[in-house]
Amino acid sequence: MAASTSVSVLVVEDEALLLFAIGDDLRDMGFTVYEASNADQALLRLEQHPEIAILFTDIDMPGSMDGLRLSAAVRDRWPPVKIIVTSGKRRPLDEMMPQGGVFLPKPYAPTEVVAKINDLLG
Repeated sequence: MAASTSVSVLVVEDEALLLFAIGDDLRDMGFTVYEASNADQALLRLEQHPEIAILFTDIDMPGSMDGLRLSAAVRDRWPPVKIIVTSGKRRPLDEMMPQGGVFLPKPYAPTEVVAKINDLLG
């Protein structure tokens, strides 16, 4: 289930081991991966890399906003970016999710993440 190298994914996760693990897994599957440990870093990465097509973000993280607020900001500022939200602690209500965004509960397998990305990219 390899991806095109033209697909860039931004992974936002405050737990370093999870960030590096899913980042490495997605790279191994052919994606270009950018990493951020909070929303502020994520917004900076999106400004620096307009080729980012997918935002994969945890909900619970420190900083100026959580993953749901980040998702809303990305939806408003970068409407073409597809959004996957994840959490091991809570499942957001549908109305809390960004339009067109999908939820993937933790723990997840890398193949599940890739399947969600492929679904979103059609």
